[in-house]
Amino acid sequence: MTLAGYRAAWLSADLIAGLVLAAIAIPEQLATARLAGMPAQTGLYAFIAGSLAFAALGANRYLSVGADSTIAPIFAGSLAAFAGSGSPEYAALVGFVALAAGALLLAAGALHAGWIADLLSVPVTAGFLAGISVHIIAGQLPAFLGIAQTEGTLPQRLLAILAGLPATNWYAAGTGLLVLLATLLAERVNPRIPGALLGLAGAAVAAATLGFAHRGVAMLGALPSGFAHPALPLLDAQHALKALPVAAIVALVCMVQTSATVRSFPSDPGAEPEDVSRDFAAVGVGSLLASVLGSFAVDASPPRTAVVLGSGGRTQLASITAASVIAALIAFGAGLPAYLPQSALAGVLIFIGMRIFRTRDMLDVARRGGPEIWFVIAAAVLVVVLPIETGMLLSIALSLGQGVYNVARPPSAQLLQVPGTTIWWRPEPGSGGRRVPGLLVFAPAAPIVFTNANFMIERLRAAIAAAPDPVRLVVLECEGVLYIDYTGSQELQREIGALHARGVRVSIARLEDPRAQAAAERTGLLATLGPASVYKSVYEALAAAKLDP
Repeated sequence: MTLAGYRAAWLSADLIAGLVLAAIAIPEQLATARLAGMPAQTGLYAFIAGSLAFAALGANRYLSVGADSTIAPIFAGSLAAFAGSGSPEYAALVGFVALAAGALLLAAGALHAGWIADLLSVPVTAGFLAGISVHIIAGQLPAFLGIAQTEGTLPQRLLAILAGLPATNWYAAGTGLLVLLATLLAERVNPRIPGALLGLAGAAVAAATLGFAHRGVAMLGALPSGFAHPALPLLDAQHALKALPVAAIVALVCMVQTSATVRSFPSDPGAEPEDVSRDFAAVGVGSLLASVLGSFAVDASPPRTAVVLGSGGRTQLASITAASVIAALIAFGAGLPAYLPQSALAGVLIFIGMRIFRTRDMLDVARRGGPEIWFVIAAAVLVVVLPIETGMLLSIALSLGQGVYNVARPPSAQLLQVPGTTIWWRPEPGSGGRRVPGLLVFAPAAPIVFTNANFMIERLRAAIAAAPDPVRLVVLECEGVLYIDYTGSQELQREIGALHARGVRVSIARLEDPRAQAAAERTGLLATLGPASVYKSVYEALAAAKLDP
């Protein structure tokens, strides 16, 4: 438990941070419930469930867990195809997704599967978040403008919004705009200022004073008093099978976001990086508890976590304090949202959509990532144009494809000697690298596996053919070889046999990784090379071959 070793001196800081967190979280959780297509109070249930579960089981001292705008559009957009938003069937589907996603996260934590979070690259993540941002903003524009809700694909909905602009309710639009501006201004001045809460409070006062309800402005309405009775979401097998892929996507996004948040806000910045597996399990338990309470899946929140740290919070007691404030609101203040305009919540959601559109990340990829900017664009287009779950799956496939391609086409190349040293380096323009007659030093520069063995061998053959004099010794510089699989070893052994038949010796230098060493012996690669063919440096291999280095 993250409260182990708690010090009394931290209490006041945690209580203050908890109050600030509650002020930030209340409007955000209400708005996210709307984004999820669920009753407003379920967002508050999600925050309580996520906060308490993580405080009890998580490792990170600052992480804030609750309803999150990144995953809400994913399951809401996907499940709307199976049941109408707001219907009992839809609520059961949402609850089942939370249950299944929670179970997957719990399993990932138990299996120490923190590596799963690395399956999505930064460019692809920035791209699909940009696509989700577009969905959020487009989905909230009707409520923001006070016009009829739209249906259909995203382009169809945008066209319907344009057609409905003449019917804009200016009381609703003005309220939403003021809340949006208040939230933006507060974040710019100081993220700890609860701009969204102040904006919503002002909107509610204006609505009650000026009679917005009689001017066509839709209101949120009072929340049910008290808490929901715990119950498991019940689904038939057919609907459960349809919802499982959605739950898997939600779980993967939760892993990615939780991992990124833990890395950004470590409990102890000076210590070794934390194992996020325990945090995966804690977020999973939060989703399980939220499901039982009739709510939806929860996730780690980078902005709220930053608020806890920025407000001086020291432990998870800050999140427990915020959860207690929200529980008191449910128990005693359920009538407060009665005069809250829905356009005001839409303003908060548009702010959230703008916040997850990571312009800075995309600009950085464009400046430093070269062609990787196309992965940003492709992922964004996929999520915008296709149904969200389809776009997300294809974005994940795109990220995995990028990784497979990089392994399948490593920068394998000949190395030259740096003059006056025993260092062998990739040739660079104007570097003046030296080549030893009769010798070819070749760096595979990646694990030798089935996806790249033939490519490496082709590059090796091309380097031998381009040599200005007959090659008598090939030294494979294997510092970058972290693993050798059976297929890669067999392909390399065949090539070594062909070189031996032509009178060319082959040696290995700097095979440092223990796994690669064990695989080279197990798969027969060392036996094919022959005795005294493995060296700690290229220099040793040259000396053994009696070539002048």
